[in-house]
Amino acid sequence: MTEAKKDRSAAADPDPIPLEALLEGYAKGIFPMARSRNDPGYHWYTAERRGVIPIEKFHVSRKVRRLIRNKPHRWSINEDFRGVINACADRETTWISDRIIGSFVQLHQAGHAHSVEVYREEKLVAGLYGVTLRAAFFAESIFQREPEMGKVALYYCYKNLKEKGFRLWDVQFFTPHLAQFGCEEIDAGDYDKRLSRAMSYSARFDGQARSL
Repeated sequence: MTEAKKDRSAAADPDPIPLEALLEGYAKGIFPMARSRNDPGYHWYTAERRGVIPIEKFHVSRKVRRLIRNKPHRWSINEDFRGVINACADRETTWISDRIIGSFVQLHQAGHAHSVEVYREEKLVAGLYGVTLRAAFFAESIFQREPEMGKVALYYCYKNLKEKGFRLWDVQFFTPHLAQFGCEEIDAGDYDKRLSRAMSYSARFDGQARSL
């Protein structure tokens, strides 16, 4: 990970990052992070080698497919965005500060940030959130409170992205964990081309809560 040249390190200011700056950043392939949970500032980052999941190549194991098919749970879109981002921030080491949370809640209210929730017995057990621009989805973070349920959330995210016609699923960085779902690592030039192509299409992530 490298800090983007367009660094807008902020002073001790609890206000959200301006909406226009957030949308401009994502359109250029850069994203904001805090350096710790208590960091009052934020910093723009990019990646020389980018992680993406080609939507047509996404896959999960048979075990996860059986879990999706047999285990009683419910999934939804945008039902509890704040609950999801707070759960993602609830770990020992995180880049999700209060200012970042406020910034993404602002994006959510403007229709550019979305969450996927998974419930068991009406308890939130897993979820993820990300940012959308045109036909690009920029994944930000994921959590789970029960084994394997984070993978279930990823599956429903994939299902929604495919159904709604998204062209780019950006996960920022390649990891061995994400590789099991089809994640690939591409160079910055290839990423810029894919991002530009996604910007020429339109898609909507929003949807109604759905039960399995």
